Amino acid sequence: MSAIPSDRSTRRVVHTRRIECIGFERSDGLFDIEGHIRDTKAEDSDLLFKTVPAGSPIHDMRIVVTIDSNLLIHRIEAHTDSSPSRFCTEINEAYARLEGVTIGAGFMKEVKSRLSGPKGCTHLTELLGPIATTAIQTLMGWRKAAPATSESADAAGSAQAHPMVDTCYAWRAGGDVVQFVSRRKQEPARGDALAAEATRPPDR
Repeated sequence: MSAIPSDRSTRRVVHTRRIECIGFERSDGLFDIEGHIRDTKAEDSDLLFKTVPAGSPIHDMRIVVTIDSNLLIHRIEAHTDSSPSRFCTEINEAYARLEGVTIGAGFMKEVKSRLSGPKGCTHLTELLGPIATTAIQTLMGWRKAAPATSESADAAGSAQAHPMVDTCYAWRAGGDVVQFVSRRKQEPARGDALAAEATRPPDR
């Protein structure tokens, strides 16, 4: 990444944080969302319990969240491969408290209520934000590819059930995007109704 062209000041790398999240479809019908966070420094870091050489990870942590097609968390596992102290790993099991929670509007608020401060790890908790958006993106792609089952009788209700509703300004309930989704969901139902009407035998 280069500097802004109008800014002639030089710069040097100090800290790099890399976050990667991948969504997997499982053979049992569930989905795994795996998030990975890695922090490195450009110079050696003298920490409280150890010295971390330049380029080696200060934080190297993973979370695997298993969800169903409704974004309900069935299982969650946190792994700490590198951390500033050996005590950091002791909090990994706390993330199982999120099992049974559904990813959607208000998810991070629920995360903070269960895992804020000393109840969790700052970096693992931060990782749950991009994991949540990756889960939604994974399911959106899968739903487009999956065969259609049954259309809801109430198209507006279908739009309201969309996992993106109220997750941001653009997807606010009643906004243009949600209204567009509602209209698009109505189109197949109208098409089916017209087709049924066309094939119905005339009244005698």
